[in-house]
Amino acid sequence: MNKYRHTEGFKRYYTLDYFYKQQFQTKICKISLNGGFTCPNLDGVSGYGGCIYCSKLGSGEFAGNQQDDLVDQFHTVAKMMKQKWPQAKYIGYFQARTNTYAPVAELKDKYERILNQENVIGLSIATRADAISDDCYDYLEELATRTYLTVELGLQTIHPKTSALINRCHSLTCFEQAVKELRKRNINVVVHIINGLPHETKEMMIATTNYLNQFDIQGIKIHMLSVLTDTPLATYYQKAPFSILTKEEYIEIVCDQLERLNPEFVIHRITGDPKREDLITPNWLLKKFVVINDIDKELKRRDTYQGIYYNNINKKSNL
Repeated sequence: MNKYRHTEGFKRYYTLDYFYKQQFQTKICKISLNGGFTCPNLDGVSGYGGCIYCSKLGSGEFAGNQQDDLVDQFHTVAKMMKQKWPQAKYIGYFQARTNTYAPVAELKDKYERILNQENVIGLSIATRADAISDDCYDYLEELATRTYLTVELGLQTIHPKTSALINRCHSLTCFEQAVKELRKRNINVVVHIINGLPHETKEMMIATTNYLNQFDIQGIKIHMLSVLTDTPLATYYQKAPFSILTKEEYIEIVCDQLERLNPEFVIHRITGDPKREDLITPNWLLKKFVVINDIDKELKRRDTYQGIYYNNINKKSNL
């Protein structure tokens, strides 16, 4: 029997699907979009070359083709979703690269075109903490008053040496300020982290999730590092191979993280999802549902659930 109220079936963590059902009383489908944005970590504003793990598609492998009109991208996917879930509502997910990194007039044009489509109830916008201007914050605040808005911030790690190695090019202070600015405007925040970054230990990865417990955020995405072709990470891995987490190690770490996470955080993602043709390693990531099922089995074996140790972690941090 599950002890945590934000669960259903055999899940022992707060799933996004469960959250959406409770919030909207219907099936919600996120439709990934490529808005043709770039990144301050590519053009020299923050850095050059991008984060070393980032693919040529800007981590938007399952977004649309940026050569296609945004509305056409949306309808291509929505048509398929409607066949499976006729009553579904949609969230437009601006996924590829940094989706607040443009003048507000351009953002308004792209966001509003998707919001104007039938059955769209919200937007999810993936971005970086160093790429939200004051004007953008003001626009997002207004947007949040009339649609379900989520801003997804890439953090990846709290550890400075790792951040420098992966060429993240923004500070932890910058991230903290962005969370503060978004939340004071009542904008939902989801944070991305990556397990398995080069030379990080299990304890370092758990420290990253423990750190997030201090913030008023609404969700988290947990990724496993993918070494993809045509990335600086692939070159680094070839020249200086580092240990890649096994499936069993990853599952152990994720379960340890879930046990310590705030039980009110919605778990938007719990593993990576690379394209087969781009993946160098680890191959076990290609079996996404096996990984998810094995996480469920491990939590059941432990007889634990999301947040079981959360209060203990908070007490220690306040000593």
